[in-house]
Amino acid sequence: MASFKFNNVYIKDSFTVAGPLESEGQIGKFDIMMEDYYFKEKTFIDAEIRMQKVVIDNLLYRNKLAGQVDLLLGGDLSDQLTITNFSAKHFSIPFLGVYSACASFAESLIIASEFVEKESIKNAIVITSSHNLNAERQFRFPIEYGAPKANTTTFTATGAVGALITNEKSKIKVESATIGTVMDYDQKDATHMGAVMTPAAVEVLMKHLEDLKREITYYDVILTGDLGNIGTKIFKEFLNLNYGIKVKNHMDAGCEIFLHSQEVYSGSSGPVTLPLVLFNKVLKNNKFKKILIVATGSLHSKDTTNQKKTIPSIAHAFSLEVLA
Repeated sequence: MASFKFNNVYIKDSFTVAGPLESEGQIGKFDIMMEDYYFKEKTFIDAEIRMQKVVIDNLLYRNKLAGQVDLLLGGDLSDQLTITNFSAKHFSIPFLGVYSACASFAESLIIASEFVEKESIKNAIVITSSHNLNAERQFRFPIEYGAPKANTTTFTATGAVGALITNEKSKIKVESATIGTVMDYDQKDATHMGAVMTPAAVEVLMKHLEDLKREITYYDVILTGDLGNIGTKIFKEFLNLNYGIKVKNHMDAGCEIFLHSQEVYSGSSGPVTLPLVLFNKVLKNNKFKKILIVATGSLHSKDTTNQKKTIPSIAHAFSLEVLA
């Protein structure tokens, strides 16, 4: 079975860094808000490494965990997880690099939760980041090109997010998870991630509900990763046409970061998009007690898209319960 439940796993703390454009968007307040894309460094790569390092440093300091974290897990969008590897070298913590594109944070959290549940470890930190100017030049074009973009394109968010996963009881319980399968619906347009990732999002959502014998209304909110404005419409139509479900308790993180006036095409993307919204909006809404997170990732590379190959996708789900 792809789904399993946890009895003794909690999110004790989180820390977020957001880029300048994100800080001017809908959410507006994060732990640290960057004044510019360099973040006091000479290159954008160094800026993203520093973003991750600042997040981990703050989690360690605030929770007085120096020398007490058993495992660090995480990933980013850069080639060979460059950013996370370079940030991890600053900490003497056993490290697992993870890649599921924009679903990397969810995959890291699920793995960490399983280690904690089995009592193999007590504390783990999961980390992810993305930087618009690093990701755009890798997967699309450097912004200096001024290349025109389709309205289906999403805008890679800049930020870093970390969370402390532990067996110490807190207000946020990691209740269950479902591991997704790689889907390929013959989409080839790398500028339309919403269409690419929707099948994987729907597949893992329905698998989660089937395995745990739940209705979609069991959750107060279902937060998908970064389908964006156009992808969200496809997601809802897909559910309705194929399963007769008219979902009303849905929110997409890609639609929740930027303002329409910021002209970011179909919304936000990148592995940091979902956790930025989760920790700075969803978990701060007192109405949401049962939360299902469906993180989505597009598994293409610049080489496969240049060779006109189809684009596979993945989605992983985990549920949280906010305790009294």
